[in-house]
Amino acid sequence: MSSNFQCRICAAPVQSFFDFGRQPLSDAFLPVDADLDQEFFFRLDVGICESCTMVQLTEEVPRDRMFHEAYPYYSSGSSYMRTHFEDLAKRLLSTELTAEDPFVVELGCNDGVMLKVIADAGVRHLGVEPSGGVADVAAGKGVRVRKSFFEESAAQEILAEDGQADVIYAANTLCHIPYSVLPGVRALLKPTGVFVFEDPYLGDIVERTSFDQIYDEHFYFFTARSVQEMARRSDLELVDVERLSVHGGEVRYFLAPAGRRTPSEAVAALIAEEEQRRLSDPATLRAFGEKVLKIREDLRALLEKLRDEGKSVVGYGATAKSATVTNLCGIGPDLVPFVVDTTPAKQGRLSPGTHIPVKPPTAFSESYPDYALLFAWNHAEEIMAKEQEFRDAGGKWILYVPDVHIV
Repeated sequence: MSSNFQCRICAAPVQSFFDFGRQPLSDAFLPVDADLDQEFFFRLDVGICESCTMVQLTEEVPRDRMFHEAYPYYSSGSSYMRTHFEDLAKRLLSTELTAEDPFVVELGCNDGVMLKVIADAGVRHLGVEPSGGVADVAAGKGVRVRKSFFEESAAQEILAEDGQADVIYAANTLCHIPYSVLPGVRALLKPTGVFVFEDPYLGDIVERTSFDQIYDEHFYFFTARSVQEMARRSDLELVDVERLSVHGGEVRYFLAPAGRRTPSEAVAALIAEEEQRRLSDPATLRAFGEKVLKIREDLRALLEKLRDEGKSVVGYGATAKSATVTNLCGIGPDLVPFVVDTTPAKQGRLSPGTHIPVKPPTAFSESYPDYALLFAWNHAEEIMAKEQEFRDAGGKWILYVPDVHIV
């Protein structure tokens, strides 16, 4: 394992434990007439810091290549996730936003699904969103949005205009940002305030071998221990944690100014569990890599077998995660002729790297395939319930988390 990369949190050496090789931008779906020779690729390599134990990518992709006007992900796309964010907003209103004239800031507010509940309650708020298209959708819902990346300078500008925040929130955002936003968070947060964020949890990724959570947009892979270390460096303290089932397993972290809140027992319990599982041991992470290679081998073998038997296979869900799977496993149109997705911005385009055509869901239901390769496995229950007619017609689902299997 090499260690020529410095940790973005503490500057200690980072030890690489798995290299996914040459990968494209996960959300860069290409027009059918694109010059494929100009497609952007980078090395997707992941490692762990020898000091603070933060797991992170060793190569940073320029942020304006990932988050821009045409960014195609919408938080409201799943009814399950809409409910998740709306419930969180109601909870914050009843527990953290009870003082006079409270103020909420969301980092990466996307299409405003959470902040709309806050706005409808008449609470002062601001969404900070660099991707212009989704920011416009949020604004159309009555959400106040600032189109920019969040950094310390932005925090100071917000502070000057709106004052300190009672709550700062981020969902599936902090893991995207290679630099630390915590100095800006600390400056913007009231002494009595709380920073709440939720992101994919390394413990679940390792346990489930959900390797497709690793792609260009996910720079950090958090544990309670690494978040505690990161917070300490910005005069913040990890005061609570909650396990979440969304997106294949996440943790919601609560950070407060140091010494202002008593940490819950859940923090010590999760850190103890991580130590017992040896999550920060490079040997544990190398073993995870061996399982990834086994999935790659098994998935390719299954798809090649089905092709040779004349069976039809279609991809389901043109997710960002699917780029990691298709490019690592070498899955192209010869094995999966097309993938269906509900996002209009992706339809009629080609998947990143392997150039599988993306079609609307009607292409799935017009003539059901024998098998559907479920890239959106984190929404399996919701999708399978919606596609019961596919099952009734004899269709079967192929999943690859935690291993390759047929449902």
